[in-house]
Amino acid sequence: MSRRLLIAALAAALAGCATSRPAVAPPAPATPVADTSAVTVAERFVSVEDAADELDSPAAWTAEDGRTRVVVTAKSTHRLVVFDGDSGERLREVGGKGDAPGRFDRPNGIAVQGDLAFVVERDNHRVQVLALPDLTPVATFGASDLRNPYGIWIREAEPGDLDVYVTDAFMYGAKFDQLPPAPELAARVKRFRVEVDGDRVRARLLGAFGDTGDASLHIVESVAGDAANDRLLVADEDTRARPSTLRDYTLDGRYTARSTPPGAFAQQAEGIALWDCPGGAGYWIAVDQIAPLAVFHVFDRTTLAPVGSFRGRVTSHTDGIALHAAGTPSFPGGVLYAVHDDRALAAFDLREVASALHLAEQCVL
Repeated sequence: MSRRLLIAALAAALAGCATSRPAVAPPAPATPVADTSAVTVAERFVSVEDAADELDSPAAWTAEDGRTRVVVTAKSTHRLVVFDGDSGERLREVGGKGDAPGRFDRPNGIAVQGDLAFVVERDNHRVQVLALPDLTPVATFGASDLRNPYGIWIREAEPGDLDVYVTDAFMYGAKFDQLPPAPELAARVKRFRVEVDGDRVRARLLGAFGDTGDASLHIVESVAGDAANDRLLVADEDTRARPSTLRDYTLDGRYTARSTPPGAFAQQAEGIALWDCPGGAGYWIAVDQIAPLAVFHVFDRTTLAPVGSFRGRVTSHTDGIALHAAGTPSFPGGVLYAVHDDRALAAFDLREVASALHLAEQCVL
């Protein structure tokens, strides 16, 4: 979650604006942390910076012509920014502030399923569905169920039926820094069933979940799953009373009492991506939102044991990431996209990551 978002939300609250949606109140600002164990993997590109956008989360999509496009949410300008996935060239912008179809209010999480992009809007408290490649509006859902939504992950339950998981980080208090009562933490993740039939999209809420004990989800944003292993990882960003971590749930919302190892993250656990490799192997990649250089931690897909960490030469204070395992002209072994300091898109060659961390060869063939 970006520092600009948090400062702006606090200012709005102090001004007594009753209609604005609150941001999640943060712990103390992150301080630079030196991680001497992380190896350096140079970015293959970093796009031209634009501080006005306040970029948050990317999603990759392959067009019919085989070209990769990366769609990134821009919170401050209330739009989506489209980049060329091979060069980082900024191609176009879509949207603008509003609640009409095709307009956005603080878009945050984004996921692509087939030729549909699902965009979470914090301040419109909804998910908007748009058709690729033109990003034309198709449907919206969740406005009556979501309060302060952020992250999203999608799996295909069966042909035409999608399970859509959305994190909901509502808070209380004059400064929006108070956790909800424990019973309300049972609604930190909302699960929707979305039916796609041609141009028709219908959604209904299946339920909500979240542990209410000592491992309850405090401040949530990033979420990602592994259908083959019945696993959903939810990032808890709160660092005020305990370390930030990724908590492990089943796809039906049962907390497994597992998480990433204590101390794995020095600051906030952010973007999560599954690196799905042949034969059931693979890794999880998650961001430690550190400045001046973000650290990307790699965990074993099955055991969640740490495998290694890397950082770029430039990429800082990363929010969202997207892993595109399919080869492209510039990235034959796949690519990891990451937001750099709210203002640019960076790309890491997965072959170079695998080589630097001595990962399984079949992941980049």
